[in-house]
Amino acid sequence: MPIEVVDNSTENRFEILVDGKVAGFADYRLLPNKIAFTHTEVLPAYEGQGLASRLVEHALRASADTGLGVVPLCPYVKAYIERHPEFQDLVDGSSVPGS
Repeated sequence: MPIEVVDNSTENRFEILVDGKVAGFADYRLLPNKIAFTHTEVLPAYEGQGLASRLVEHALRASADTGLGVVPLCPYVKAYIERHPEFQDLVDGSSVPGS
C-alpha cells in the first residue's frame, strides 16, 4: 500500500495519502517566515498505523527545507517536537496573529 505525503497548499494542509486517498492531514497557517500548525487528524479507518507521525515528520522536514520557523499550536505537533529533539530548533516562540 503506497503512502505519500503532499503539501496541499490550496487547502493549507499537508495530507498523507494511502493508495491515493486522503488518510489524514495537518492544517497550517502560512505566515511571514513561519508556519503555524493548527490541527492534525488521521481518519478513523487509518488510525493506529503510525501515519500521524509520518505526516508530521514530513511537514516539519519540509518546513525546515524552506527555512520556515514552526509554531506548534496543534497539541500533536507540539508533543511530536518534544519527543524528537532534532526538530526543536525549528520552533518559533513568537506570537501568531489571531491565535
